Amino acid sequence: MLEKLSKWKSSLSSQEIKDELDQANIPKHIAIIMDGNGRWAKNKGLPRIAGHREGMKVVNKVVHKANDLGVEVLTLYAFSTENWKRPKTEVEYLMKLPERFLNNELPKLMKENVKVRLMGSIEELPDHTKKAVMKAVKETENNTGLILNFALNYGSRFELMDAIRKIAKQVELGSLTSEELNESILEKNMMTAELRDPDLLIRTSGEIRLSNFMLWQVAYSEFWFTDVLWPDFNEKHLTEAIAVYQKRARRYGGV
Repeated sequence: MLEKLSKWKSSLSSQEIKDELDQANIPKHIAIIMDGNGRWAKNKGLPRIAGHREGMKVVNKVVHKANDLGVEVLTLYAFSTENWKRPKTEVEYLMKLPERFLNNELPKLMKENVKVRLMGSIEELPDHTKKAVMKAVKETENNTGLILNFALNYGSRFELMDAIRKIAKQVELGSLTSEELNESILEKNMMTAELRDPDLLIRTSGEIRLSNFMLWQVAYSEFWFTDVLWPDFNEKHLTEAIAVYQKRARRYGGV
């Protein structure tokens, strides 16, 4: 079955795959772990930052394609809490990418009614990065189309611990009792409180792990892994992932 599906996908163009999609079953929330920039650059004998630069161009393509397909939320894992361990020069370059992307793309995002949103520990970002992303959030806050949710300086374990601390404080202040605690209370204190859980999680580069990304939220998401490195990912790959998603039956623990 998988072999037949693979042959079917490779024989179709991006537009043909889109035409084959069930428009009533487009995943409302897609989350992507954008992986492989460094390996892409290494394979071409280029510095790692060259891979990140190419990867930024892919973000542009994927955002516009997701919007075109009718996706409601697109969450992109842009920088994790663990990424600070990378070489200083690479981190500094990565911190400039949101600014460059948003400065170039903000007019297009406004035109396409895209709403920019952030999740992560924003306070620890450099001032120039923080200023750029908060400007985009502010200028797009009244847009009603695709929500472009950047996970920036984000880690799921940090998010969960932060939510637990908030809840503990509420219990301490007497506004909440331990008997009232449930999943809904936890979710309301998480960084994704305003969003539905991802329907589809995509990870590029051949790695098959979550890397501390939305551990709570993807409990019932469909996963799609590809060997394609992020700088080589394109609109056709996105529509392929959705096509595979639509072939699956989501039972949420039922029959």
